[in-house]
Amino acid sequence: MHDGSDVLADGDSVVAAKKRSDLPVRVASAAVMLTVAGAAFWLGGWALIGFIVAIGLGIYAEWAALVFAFEARFAVRAIWLAAGLVYIGLACCAALQLLDPSPRGLLLVVGSVIAVDVGAYFAGRTFGGPKIAPSISPSKTWSGLGGAILAASAVYMMYVWTIYRHELEITRYVIAHYGAEVGNKTSPQFHWLLAIVLGTATAVIAQSGDFFESWMKRRAGVKDSGRLIPGHGGFFDRADGLMAVLFANGVVALIWFMRP
Repeated sequence: MHDGSDVLADGDSVVAAKKRSDLPVRVASAAVMLTVAGAAFWLGGWALIGFIVAIGLGIYAEWAALVFAFEARFAVRAIWLAAGLVYIGLACCAALQLLDPSPRGLLLVVGSVIAVDVGAYFAGRTFGGPKIAPSISPSKTWSGLGGAILAASAVYMMYVWTIYRHELEITRYVIAHYGAEVGNKTSPQFHWLLAIVLGTATAVIAQSGDFFESWMKRRAGVKDSGRLIPGHGGFFDRADGLMAVLFANGVVALIWFMRP
């Protein structure tokens, strides 16, 4: 009696074979992306600014394509396009603002978002468990979010630890040259709680951005936001979480500058 198990096995083999065949393309694309981004950061200045602006324009073009795919009403389209301009524009402005006085701030944000993706991937695959929103993104689990929080918090922990060690050296120098009374006034603190808060916020916001882009793609009936990056989709697919985190940074910066 034929129970169909061999068909399922063949189907799984086809999927696995396709993934293996796509792997060289994905790896090559990732290498190119890292090279271009690394070169932009290494060159700095107008090269890095131009890189950020170009990525922002590419993401907005993909945003507009998704909107035209799922919304036919002219007025609603206009609202979506304006919202995308605000969302992506503010995120790019935040990225540019983080370049002052050096790219270190932007690198920290980018590194924390990469940590979110890595932590979520490995924790989700290792522990599995309940899905967060299976109708929007079936692969996202609560365990993955926990791994994302831990990974992002670790990145911020290393950053605040580096600052702490630097300030500690300054304090020791002051004590050695000006005495303990003066040095104790500059005693540094290790802000571990701040690192955890920033890591948690980064993980939640980045995954929310991922969910938002997945929701847009489901409404548009497409798998990827674009095809410019072979094996990876579009710019929006690669930077959905980062855009959300940068947008949140931009909102916080606006609130800070507009305070009385």
